[in-house]
Amino acid sequence: MSEPQSVHWYPGHMTRTKRQIEKSLKLVDIAAEMIDARVPVSSRNPVLDSLIQNKPRVILMNKSDLADPAQTERWIRFYQSQGISAVALDSRSGKNLKAFFPLVRDVLSDRIAAWRAKGMVGRPVRVMVVGVPNVGKSSFINKLSHGGKANVEDRPGVTRNNQWFTLGGGFELLDTPGVLWPKFEDPLVGERLAFTGAVKDDVVDTEHLAARLLEVLCVSYPAPLKERYKLQDVDFTGMKGHEVLALIAKKRGMLIFGGEVDTERAAITVLDEFRGAKLGRVTLEQVQK
Repeated sequence: MSEPQSVHWYPGHMTRTKRQIEKSLKLVDIAAEMIDARVPVSSRNPVLDSLIQNKPRVILMNKSDLADPAQTERWIRFYQSQGISAVALDSRSGKNLKAFFPLVRDVLSDRIAAWRAKGMVGRPVRVMVVGVPNVGKSSFINKLSHGGKANVEDRPGVTRNNQWFTLGGGFELLDTPGVLWPKFEDPLVGERLAFTGAVKDDVVDTEHLAARLLEVLCVSYPAPLKERYKLQDVDFTGMKGHEVLALIAKKRGMLIFGGEVDTERAAITVLDEFRGAKLGRVTLEQVQK
C-alpha cells in the first residue's frame, strides 16, 4: 500500500470556534455530537472531550444512509457499552430524526424531573450541536426546524457563527461551526476525513487521495467497486491505488492528448462517487473487538 497523505488544515476561525463552544456550553443542558457514520472514529474531534467534559452527551451518527448498516449497528452498541446514547440518522432525507427527541429526554430524564419539581414545567431543553466540518449539522437543524436558516452546503467551513433555533416540543438548538483540531496525530485520521469531504479538496492531492481510497476499497469492499467500474475480471491483489485509478480512467474513456489516461479526472470522479454512495454503503472504520 502507498503511504497515507499528510493533511494539514486548521484555519484561523477554528480557534475562534473552540472559544465559542467553551463559552456557550454553560448555556445548554446537553451536547449532541454529530459524527459521520462512515468514519465514526476519525470524525470524532478529541478536542471536544476536553471542552464538553462532564456535560451530558449523545452521539448522532449522521449520513447513515451512506454507511454500512451492519457496521453502524455495531458502533451504536459499542457507544452504549461506553455509557453514551447514540442513534443513526440521515439528515438529508430526515430518516430517523424523530428518534432524537426521546433520546435526549431519556438522557436528561433526572434533570427534567427536577425542573418539574421546581415548577419549571415550560423550561425548554437546550441542546448544542457540535461536530467536525461538513458532517451535516446544518441539514439536521433545518430538518428539525422545518426549513430553518442554517447554512447548508456540501463543503466544509460554511457555518461561521453560533445560531439558535427554537423547535417544537420544548427544544432549543444551538448550531456551532465545525471544528477540526490543530494536528492529526494519526495521518490516517486526516486522510479519512479528506475521503469524506470534511477537509477541503484544495488542500490535498486528489489523485493520491483517490488512489489511497481505492486501496482501502479493494480490500474492504471489492465487489461494489468492481461492479461500479466494470472491473469484474481484475484481481486487486497486490495492486497499487494508482494502477486501479488508471484502469478506471481507461474504462470510463477518460483520455487526454496522446491517448494517455486522465487520472486527475478519474480521481475527482472516484471521490465524488464515493461521497455520493455510488460505490455502495461503506464504513471505513470498524469496532475493534
